[in-house]
Amino acid sequence: MTTTTETPTAAYEDIRYEVDGPTAVITMNRPARYNAFRGRTVEELITAFRAAWADRTVQAVILTGAGEKAFCTGGDVKQRAETGDYGPTESGMFEIGYLHKLIRDIPKPVIAAVNGLAIGGGHVLHVLCDLTIASSSARFGQSGPKVGSFDAGFGSAYLARVVGEKRAREIWYLCRQYDAATAERWGLVNAVVEPERLLDEAKAWAAEIAEKSPTALRFLKQSFNADTDHQAGLSNMAMSALDLFVASPEGAEGAAAFAEKRQPEFNRYVQTH
Repeated sequence: MTTTTETPTAAYEDIRYEVDGPTAVITMNRPARYNAFRGRTVEELITAFRAAWADRTVQAVILTGAGEKAFCTGGDVKQRAETGDYGPTESGMFEIGYLHKLIRDIPKPVIAAVNGLAIGGGHVLHVLCDLTIASSSARFGQSGPKVGSFDAGFGSAYLARVVGEKRAREIWYLCRQYDAATAERWGLVNAVVEPERLLDEAKAWAAEIAEKSPTALRFLKQSFNADTDHQAGLSNMAMSALDLFVASPEGAEGAAAFAEKRQPEFNRYVQTH
């Protein structure tokens, strides 16, 4: 018999965290914003992943989104248009790069249960997870070049390892959305199930993982990561570049156009050298 424990609601504002038997379930909980993350969301996700890491009863982690519409649609562009950043944080930093590294470094398999839109930075989160199970209603894609943003670190370099260079460039350059069947065919997801079965299926996979040697799984995860750990350097550089870019007129135009529901006017920023 398994028991479910949940961290008191007061501890989190933007996410939910619960432990169900051997599985920690982390739910991004901003459905009114399609589970887009702000600075506080990222801090809470970091706290939750560290809690799962420290909990000896947890052998796998599920990352999902609240509601039926979205897993996560990335950084909260409306927040960025309103304030020029992703809102206040306790640390004073927007630590999305650290969250990416934490998902890779936690020595327990992380399963993304994608329940709707996995777009932009939300798409990057699922790609970084060890496994992805998708609802048949899920949709996948990048949006950065449409809204004045990019991820030139794990979000592009590691994506190319997952789906290949041609597909990764298509995903980033065209900013299209792809259905779950296409994502499975491309190797972006491991399995597709009907929406009502999604969390149960993810928990079933986590239960299978829990039957295996945790030490063996830890070494395997670290071995898989070793091949691409150098991309962390690219990620650090990309995050530094992004800090500068979002404050530029071109970056600001992307966020403003998104908030105003119009086409951005990027043509004035075409580079000729």
